[in-house]
Amino acid sequence: MQRHAAFLFSLLFLSIFLVQSCQHDPYQEPVDSTNPPLTGVCDPDSVYFQNQILPILVSNCTQSGCHNAQDHEEGVILDSYQSLLATVEKVTNNDWDENKLMKVLRDNDPEDRMPAAPNSPLTQEQINLIGTWVNQGAQNNACDENSGGCDVSTVQYGTFIKSLIQTRCQGCHSGNNPQGGIKLTTYSEIKTVALNGKLYNSLTRTSNWMPSGGAKLDDCSLEKIQTWIGAGAPEN
Repeated sequence: MQRHAAFLFSLLFLSIFLVQSCQHDPYQEPVDSTNPPLTGVCDPDSVYFQNQILPILVSNCTQSGCHNAQDHEEGVILDSYQSLLATVEKVTNNDWDENKLMKVLRDNDPEDRMPAAPNSPLTQEQINLIGTWVNQGAQNNACDENSGGCDVSTVQYGTFIKSLIQTRCQGCHSGNNPQGGIKLTTYSEIKTVALNGKLYNSLTRTSNWMPSGGAKLDDCSLEKIQTWIGAGAPEN
């Protein structure tokens, strides 16, 4: 009788152990830190890496032979947040003499500054923007520029098209040797490629789209560009 009771107790214990060992925490999708989730409405007092800083770096610094993943000139790669932090010395330091990125962007010597000559240097506004981003913590942040919906009724050259071209395109399409022989530094040059179809077509290709090496423009931005072109690409 005692042996039977002991057998039943052992069987009960084993059953409880097996049930507990087969219970798992609910499955959670792994977090992808490469592209952070959008944080909602863009704060005009904040600088966002994915929206503002990365496009400048990609446009001006990741051309063939420069700081892309394939060529990684001097070991520096500037095509993502992770690569920036991993390959640029003290890039989060707010001492501009220690921060290697800010140091080369601000250098007055054409042989030492980046982008390297004969490419045009970044504008002071772009350098200040990167500096502000560093001072705000150099975060891998992003915001939803279309959180209030995609309003194309107010799209203008001066408030949207011009800044988009400056940030995402002029690094490659400026200077004495612009990519593809296409310059986008003046309104006249931008209007020409807008009305002949090259601008929109290059942005919407299924592969090798523009900006070269950068993320494809979102649907709302493309719709705004198409609306502006459809109105005759005015300088408004």
